[in-house]
Amino acid sequence: MTSATAAPPVLRLAGVSHTYSGQRRRTAVLKDIDYAFERGTFYTILGPSGSGKTTLLSLASGLDTPTKGTITFEGQDLTELGLGRYRNQHAATIFQQYNLLTYLTALQNVTCAMEITGTKPTTGSRKARALHLLEKIGLDKAMATRNVLQLSGGQQQRVAIARALACDVDILFADEPTGNLDEDTAAGIIGTFRELAHEQDKCVVVVSHSQQLAAQSDRVLTLRKGKLTEQVNAR
Repeated sequence: MTSATAAPPVLRLAGVSHTYSGQRRRTAVLKDIDYAFERGTFYTILGPSGSGKTTLLSLASGLDTPTKGTITFEGQDLTELGLGRYRNQHAATIFQQYNLLTYLTALQNVTCAMEITGTKPTTGSRKARALHLLEKIGLDKAMATRNVLQLSGGQQQRVAIARALACDVDILFADEPTGNLDEDTAAGIIGTFRELAHEQDKCVVVVSHSQQLAAQSDRVLTLRKGKLTEQVNAR
């Protein structure tokens, strides 16, 4: 009797290196990184400024391709799967600069993302789902129907978070998602990340300087001098 083959990790980086070319020299930011990200796990990536954390996030989320090595989603190379398809159907990113559609309201930003990715709520309408998510992270209906440029930086950050949460993806990436939020709201967002990982079997990968956030994640990765090291937090 043959044993069942183990499923591949949801995301794997194999021998990943990335180099930037300047006017006079090439700078290696990431060096031969090998790491497997699993479903049902909440990861935080720490590291000093300039260590390459955002570069790593860009590669893992399919926004860029590595200079060397491969990145696979459930065993399939991202370039074969198609970066656009990967970002549209399997991965969502909460950007540090928000990247909201500034001519739309907060509510429209969230529903628009659901329409683009073809996400349909199990119950109710897209609008109802979007309003629920915005309220969950501290934006009431009055704020939800304002143009995003009429919202504060912290409120725009919440819209960006709700937009990513609205899309039913396998992997959620976030770049400093709690940086502009007050302590209570940040704690709520961290709780949501834990819920997504532990109750909905998502893979959550966050780049942050926040020790509070790192302490609440399952695995903490430190990026230093182009290499990743790991610690596992007790649940």
